Amino acid sequence: MRASALPLGALLLDSGIMAKKILVTGAGGYIGRHVVRALLDAGQNVIASDLRLEGVDDRATKVQANIFEPNDNLFEELGSPDVCLHMAWRDGFKHNSDNHMGDLSSHYRFLKHMLDAGLQQVAVMGTMHEVGYWEGAIDENTPCRPASMYGIAKNALREATLMLAKEHDATVQWIRAYYIVGDDAHGSSIFSKLLQAANDGKATFPFTMGRNKYDFIDVDELARQISAVVSQDKVDGIINCCTGEPVTLADRVERYIKENHLNIKLEYGAFPDRPYDSPGVWGDASKIKHILKNR
Repeated sequence: MRASALPLGALLLDSGIMAKKILVTGAGGYIGRHVVRALLDAGQNVIASDLRLEGVDDRATKVQANIFEPNDNLFEELGSPDVCLHMAWRDGFKHNSDNHMGDLSSHYRFLKHMLDAGLQQVAVMGTMHEVGYWEGAIDENTPCRPASMYGIAKNALREATLMLAKEHDATVQWIRAYYIVGDDAHGSSIFSKLLQAANDGKATFPFTMGRNKYDFIDVDELARQISAVVSQDKVDGIINCCTGEPVTLADRVERYIKENHLNIKLEYGAFPDRPYDSPGVWGDASKIKHILKNR
């Protein structure tokens, strides 16, 4: 068998590269469960932490904990990780929830505690919504003017995390995701709502004209990319996990209906296009392509 045909985890171990001990917070969440599995498949040692851990891969070391509770020994109780991938976040699909700003100081204290305790590499799940309205590709130099409480809170945490990491001489990776498809029974996206409507026997689904172009990525591919990012420390800063290829919303949703054999039709024009939605926005995939090529 050629080396390229071996699983990534086998390649990692055969090459003599030491597996990292990677803590994943929010491991029981929609994206977190997929990331834990991707990291394990890549040969990493994974510590999965969340308030609830049902459905999380049993190969991981599971730590059920409230990471926001005051605890001087939290770093040790979370396994003294080499890397912390902080994915825990409430109400990610409710962009103007009060919890975004209400929880912000808790996220800051957690990350500061981990860095104070000796953490050398921190990765945090960010979002394209830090940028706000933008037309075209988003890269690490795109100015941020967030237009929701979700975007404002994530943007503030990004700035604070970059400052903390610099003070501690630690590697920081700020991971930005875009529009996610897959495992939709556990999500809250338009695809999840469409799937639910079809399962409820609805014949039509109210829709916009669907002309806007977005960067859609399958949740398993997103998890693979996030795993690749945190498994290395040479490429840091803001990193888009994306395809870099814009597709119209209508085309992607119609494709979803066909792929999943849903007996439902889109009711075009039932909703107006929102005035604050960009006609086209996607991620610049240069950095993630470099990481994937050189891993």
